[in-house]
Amino acid sequence: MTDPTPISEAADRLAAAYTDGPCAPIRDLLPQGDVAAAYAVQDMNTKRWLAEGRRLVGRKTGLTARSVQRQLGVDQPDYGMLFADMSLGDGEEIAKGRLLQPKVEGEIAFIIGRDLTAPDTTAGEVLRAIDSAVAAIEIVDSRVAGWDIRITDTIADNASSGLFALGTTPVSLSKLDLWACGMVLEARGEPVSTGAGVACLGNPVNAVTWLAQVMARAGRPLVAGDVVLAGALGPMVAAKPGDSYELRISGLGAVRVAFAA
Repeated sequence: MTDPTPISEAADRLAAAYTDGPCAPIRDLLPQGDVAAAYAVQDMNTKRWLAEGRRLVGRKTGLTARSVQRQLGVDQPDYGMLFADMSLGDGEEIAKGRLLQPKVEGEIAFIIGRDLTAPDTTAGEVLRAIDSAVAAIEIVDSRVAGWDIRITDTIADNASSGLFALGTTPVSLSKLDLWACGMVLEARGEPVSTGAGVACLGNPVNAVTWLAQVMARAGRPLVAGDVVLAGALGPMVAAKPGDSYELRISGLGAVRVAFAA
């Protein structure tokens, strides 16, 4: 763990990038691969935003694909915060300039129905706590110029979070095969990304269980009403101005977003 000065400097650099434009990576300020320091940067900005009036409505898991974990030299996912002002309506258009370097992912989102406060939360407890699932588009973004990121950069940058849109047809888990459910993401009617539930840590419930455990240990447990984005089911796609995206997941219906020209 580093002293507070570089952590503060990294947090300030990332916070300023939201308005000033993409910044240099922050990994030069932290010890190489120091995940704890990167989460300290994320937490500093989380506290900053909460103090400014932003409202926490959920969490996201990232790096849920084993191939991406190997690429970044880690053996587990990462997490980020979801705020109310990051939420989009189904079919909503995203204004030009709202994001810096957006990319689109297809995911399953879970709505938590009861608090999960135990650091040793089990998959069975997670299954009982999930109220429903919906199709979700996550628009990831990076405050780091050119997406020149390593593990400490993305964690510190709130897990490269941007915006998210939820489908409007919540479904009970008893009606879903989360392991096998297929996903297709289309841009202007053409498939650009495909995948299935198995791509998310073997099963999206595994991602939620991991997240519930680490959030309880971090002092920000998942509570009733929280939204959890479990992780991408297929490759992310760079968003282009004027493009519209539709995500369909078997058993969960569809959700759509568009980018202003």
